[in-house]
Amino acid sequence: MKEESEIDTNLLNDLRIDGRQREDEGGPPRWLWTALAAALLAVLLAGAAWWYLGSRAVVVQTAAVVAASAGNASAGAVLQATGYVTARRLATVSTQITGTLTEVLIEEGDRVQKGQVIARLEDSGLRASLNVAQANFQTTQAQVAHAQAQLAQAEADSRRQSELAASGMLSKQAAEQARTAVATFAALLEARRRESDAARAQMAQAQVNFNYTIVRAPFAGVVTVKAAQVGEIVSPLSAGGGFTRTGVGTIVDMESLEVDVDVNEAYIGQVKPGMPAESVLDAYPDWKLPSHVIAIVPTADRGKATLKVRVALEQKDARLVPDIGVRVSFLGSKPVGAAAAIPTGVLVPAQAVVQRDGQSVVFVVVDGQARQLGVKPAAQPVGSMRLLPDGSGAPKVGDRVVLSPAEALRDGAAVRPESPTH
Repeated sequence: MKEESEIDTNLLNDLRIDGRQREDEGGPPRWLWTALAAALLAVLLAGAAWWYLGSRAVVVQTAAVVAASAGNASAGAVLQATGYVTARRLATVSTQITGTLTEVLIEEGDRVQKGQVIARLEDSGLRASLNVAQANFQTTQAQVAHAQAQLAQAEADSRRQSELAASGMLSKQAAEQARTAVATFAALLEARRRESDAARAQMAQAQVNFNYTIVRAPFAGVVTVKAAQVGEIVSPLSAGGGFTRTGVGTIVDMESLEVDVDVNEAYIGQVKPGMPAESVLDAYPDWKLPSHVIAIVPTADRGKATLKVRVALEQKDARLVPDIGVRVSFLGSKPVGAAAAIPTGVLVPAQAVVQRDGQSVVFVVVDGQARQLGVKPAAQPVGSMRLLPDGSGAPKVGDRVVLSPAEALRDGAAVRPESPTH
């Protein structure tokens, strides 16, 4: 019996399943469940990040896509850059005193001359003060004339008294009294003249204050903004509440228009003051304006890695307006032989072309969203621009592309173009 019991025990031990063997044979291992949970968490986090970036509008800098052809690369063009037309002489005209507008004589687009009246303030109080000052001045003038007459009479009396005293017909005391009267009336006349000078100064001050009710154009130009209407209060100082205007209108001297372009710091060595250039407006791509470099502004933009270059326009007409986009080709002394061989297509700034998953792409702003387009840029850059030949998936002329898109920017993300500054 003892032997049979030992055999049964051994058989039971052989039939018992080890824990590790049970896990291997009875279902998926525990590490597989852990891996699946980690993958699901990563997917959820990626989805949350995609939703957050996609729903939040990202502020981006943009530039216009322009047409490229053999004619775009002018002979001798060593560099191209984009920018905006700016006015060196621009003024928001305000009043020098606070008052209510009774007349506004300008509209947007009007041409005005230097000194032309563009608005008037309510002036009844200042007009009354001017009238009082003028009356006071006239009174002092009359007092001066009266004092002059008195002095003349005293001088005549003194001469007669002196003659009579010399002949012994009048006492010396009477002659001295006559001379004293002359001195007295002379002092009185001087006092009246000083009072008249003070009254004249007060009248001039009142006239200046009254003139402040008339707003004049500081220089000849074109009205670009009408900022106030009749009945509104205008003040040279900003007031809280939003009920007081700080300007009547904005005037731009169209003869002072020039171009400000941002040139990548890697290419700024190719630009020199006085260097000839050619400007083309985005709105008029067939209109080429002779230009030249005025100066390189000695300040760099750390965020964009660019320097500002001022370019003078040698021809001007009504098509030139402030803040319009422009592309400038800086011309060298030697023609660029490859210029004539440039195929047709579009040009975009080099900063707009980035790599995503090993492919060159650009982001086009469409209805507030960034749309990713795969492109095949030409190997040879055109100055600071990249050529996207026809048939390479390029955007259309006039589209706005994102400059230096962030690594997190993805197709469909909400974006808001940054307003241009000058």
